[in-house]
Amino acid sequence: MPSNQRDYQFIESTISLCSVCLKRIDAKIVSKDNKVFILKYCPEHGDQECILEDDSAYYAKRMLYTKPGSVSKIQTTRKDNCPFDCGLCPEHEQHSCIGLIEVTNDCDLKCPVCYANSGSGGHLPLPKINEMLDFFVDSEFGSAEILQISGGEPTTHPEIIEIIKLAREKKIKYVMLNTNGLRIAEDEEFVEKLAQFKGNFEIYLQFDGFDEKVYRHLRGRDLLEIKLKAIENLTKYKIPITLVSTVEKGINDQEIGKIVEFGINKKYIRGINFQPVSFFGRLVDVNRKDRTTITGIIDSIEKQTNGMIKKNDFIPLPCNVDRVAITYLYRVNDEFIPLTRDLDAKNYLSSIRNTFKFDPEDFLSDLTKNIFSSVSGCCNYLSFFGKLKKIVPASYLLKSEEDKIEYVSENTFRISITSFVDAYNFDMKSMKKECVHIITPDLKKIPFSAYNIIHRK
Repeated sequence: MPSNQRDYQFIESTISLCSVCLKRIDAKIVSKDNKVFILKYCPEHGDQECILEDDSAYYAKRMLYTKPGSVSKIQTTRKDNCPFDCGLCPEHEQHSCIGLIEVTNDCDLKCPVCYANSGSGGHLPLPKINEMLDFFVDSEFGSAEILQISGGEPTTHPEIIEIIKLAREKKIKYVMLNTNGLRIAEDEEFVEKLAQFKGNFEIYLQFDGFDEKVYRHLRGRDLLEIKLKAIENLTKYKIPITLVSTVEKGINDQEIGKIVEFGINKKYIRGINFQPVSFFGRLVDVNRKDRTTITGIIDSIEKQTNGMIKKNDFIPLPCNVDRVAITYLYRVNDEFIPLTRDLDAKNYLSSIRNTFKFDPEDFLSDLTKNIFSSVSGCCNYLSFFGKLKKIVPASYLLKSEEDKIEYVSENTFRISITSFVDAYNFDMKSMKKECVHIITPDLKKIPFSAYNIIHRK
């Protein structure tokens, strides 16, 4: 390389934050050594660099999957510019795929990686939660996609069953209970009460691997047996589960494939959400040039499952191509096959809704409509329809609600990777499309990352 040539290739300009003072600063995104970095300069705190992706090829093709965002109501005006005008302000590009209500700040763990710095604090009263739920539904024009009931640890709230009942009465399509699983492992009577909510309800269970050292590092104590007991109790009552794994390089990234195989082989585990560790809350020490990324996790999945799931099986989620990758799998005999091996997802973007939720009825309906404009010729149509029947058979629509739940639990599986933004990897483009929103007691919707960087008290 000539001595006067830069060691990177410029991709695009953006706005970022200084990781020290949090002021808005200019930044550029570059490709170097087949990886993608954000480079920025603060007049007070100097040059800063952070890795965005381990695979520049994935980053380059992600825009092939983007589509217009869905709108929701706004609550604030433009004043200090993103991310200080939350929210939502008129500049935000995406509705709330997931609305998250923290019903308590109390927690029965003290995780070193806790983004909320939870521990002690009061519970939100039921009337306030009811007001927040109504606000969430109204902000989505009367029909909200997904609610996550979170904390702190929400199962410590003395009225948690009443909260879930209240949420189920609203026009919310899907309700998740985010939990560390301690109470679920220790209180079977509580799990039995949760079983009444089956149908558009699941447990979002923190699960970081199988090594005692992993849990001691990420959660402060050995929790593996508790996690396994929680899964056993939930399975007994046929309650769907999504495993949520925080991934930190050098700590548990070597167990990613094992987590995938474990989840696929457990009947009522419907999916896994991997989350590269984000550096806010209690966790502030970061190796900016070698942190966990979406494509780092995708690469680990391919290698550690021996190619059962491949890199190309993942696509960027169209509503936020920068920060979410996803694949859906369906069962063929005793094997799970990624949906994207049978369908070129780029041709069916209009059938991929701006949501994390996989609903077979919606999917069947949307694909059937989309096929007439996306697949030409009778032979191609028949070929496509044959693949479609493997994923969602026509008989599905004739099943009872209970049998539909059972079918989905046994025959579909979702793997998603969600990379939240912190002060180090902050990129304005992806911030404006973040679709996981905190519902605050003063009735605002604030993107999860912006809330934890700036707005959390």
